Amino acid sequence: MKIDTSTSRLYASQSAQLSTASDDTSASFSAALNSATAGTSQSDAEDAEQTDFTSMTRQEMQEWSNEQIRSGNMSLDEGLPFMAMTMKIPVGGGTAGELQASDDGERVDFTEKVRAGIEGAMSRNDEDTRTMLEKAMETMQQYQDENSSDDARA
Repeated sequence: MKIDTSTSRLYASQSAQLSTASDDTSASFSAALNSATAGTSQSDAEDAEQTDFTSMTRQEMQEWSNEQIRSGNMSLDEGLPFMAMTMKIPVGGGTAGELQASDDGERVDFTEKVRAGIEGAMSRNDEDTRTMLEKAMETMQQYQDENSSDDARA
């Protein structure tokens, strides 16, 4: 049996068209990717300057955690402790329930809140909560380290 390895004239024009089309597609994709990443790097730099977990309002924490989830830097599960920290529940309960984060201008040291939460989880032998809060603390420290190294370079 003989196999013909030459290209048929019928298909020769199609392969040239496919090659040209894929070059155009990759070029337009590359341009779109560059413009999209250029915009996010600028907003990331602005966020980096403004984030200080030792002095944030609940609204700022909520916005930061939402942005991390939206941008793919954090999963919903990883964002859970950050979102929980944005709630303010009155001790007496009552009908008011949770005070919305946007209604509260109080500055909070969220690193201290996480430390206290870890200590509480340890005293209750609550390994799941302790692990979740320790991961949140690691995320906060990592983000703070990135911000402080950016500040040192400036």
